[in-house]
Amino acid sequence: MTTIDKHPVGSFCWIELHTSDQPAAKTFYSALFGWSIQDNPMGPNDFYTEFKLQGREAAAACTLRPDERSQGVPPYWMIYITVESADAAAAKAQQLGGKAFGPAFDVMDAGRMAIIQDPTGAVFCVWRANKNAGIGIAHVNGTLCWADLSTPDPKRASDFYSGLFGWQVIAEPKDPSGYLHIKNGEHHIGGIPPAAHRQPGVPPHWMAYFHVDDVDATASKAKEMGANLYLAPMTMEGVGRMSVIADPQGAVFAIFKSAR
Repeated sequence: MTTIDKHPVGSFCWIELHTSDQPAAKTFYSALFGWSIQDNPMGPNDFYTEFKLQGREAAAACTLRPDERSQGVPPYWMIYITVESADAAAAKAQQLGGKAFGPAFDVMDAGRMAIIQDPTGAVFCVWRANKNAGIGIAHVNGTLCWADLSTPDPKRASDFYSGLFGWQVIAEPKDPSGYLHIKNGEHHIGGIPPAAHRQPGVPPHWMAYFHVDDVDATASKAKEMGANLYLAPMTMEGVGRMSVIADPQGAVFAIFKSAR
């Protein structure tokens, strides 16, 4: 286990489920990953769920907003990325061809954030921590370990994120697949699969990967609880074993165990 008290700028720092059925999602993920639940009131009939492992923040969940429901937005996982300034990041994103969904705003005393869409269509959040640094635990079952960007234009996306976060988006010389690796400083944090591998009609998006101790057992358990396996457990030689899952409400995520 690794405890985290502060996330480096440019790293994935929070992961948040937006779902059509928050109580059902709490039941599913607490059973799948062993997350404990802390509900925080957000008004008379709404609450924000924090998922915890060993007493530390691992993820969160909320209910889709009425405007999202009216537009037919399906349940999804939202990625947050650490920045020095949410206001500056939102402004720079627009200079680089992206879009900010309104100005940056404070989340009580937890931090300041902005919601951004990259030039190819994928949406993410930037986070400037105040009292809440974000995810507080790593390298155990049920923790965020990676994220892939599904985009029809890897070059344009690479230029945008490199300009916004200083990421290096690089191809590995020994990897002929065309997969691009994302490095934040010295750390590999995610990647961009080849556009040719994208499923037609699926909007650009970020997909979160959660570390698990046993991919096959976790995928089987998810299916028993009503999830769909978009990708059955498979091994990537020298990399690890993974599966892609849609939870019972339809939010898609991946599970992974490293070969190392």
